Amino acid sequence: MSTLNDDNPMPLGELILRIIPFPGDTNANGDVFAGWLVKQMDIAAATMAAKISQGRSATVAMDRMEFLSPVRVGSQVGCYCELIEIGRSSMNIKVEVWTMDRYSEDRRKVTEGRFVYVAIDEVGRIREVPNQS
Repeated sequence: MSTLNDDNPMPLGELILRIIPFPGDTNANGDVFAGWLVKQMDIAAATMAAKISQGRSATVAMDRMEFLSPVRVGSQVGCYCELIEIGRSSMNIKVEVWTMDRYSEDRRKVTEGRFVYVAIDEVGRIREVPNQS
């Protein structure tokens, strides 16, 4: 996780998903549900896994996440993905989530996590990830 004390912290990885949360995505305090955010992260990582595996893939694990600050309704949420490791059938993808408030160009890191996917065939059996060279 990049430090929040950097002069100009920037997201790592490729922007895969950008979405705006609405009031229906919030908890009783008016902040966006953490579960909603994890869902967006999983969608972003799945998008990258499908591209890498050139087909279907399935989530098999998520690593610990730490939520650094709340997400406000109406802010732009960006999920940045980076391939960390690729195995015979698995892909380890880091997802960073950054927000940009409606009235500001300032970015703020909200969380990050690692997602592990396996490539699967048409009937759901594990298959090899195509050669990436």
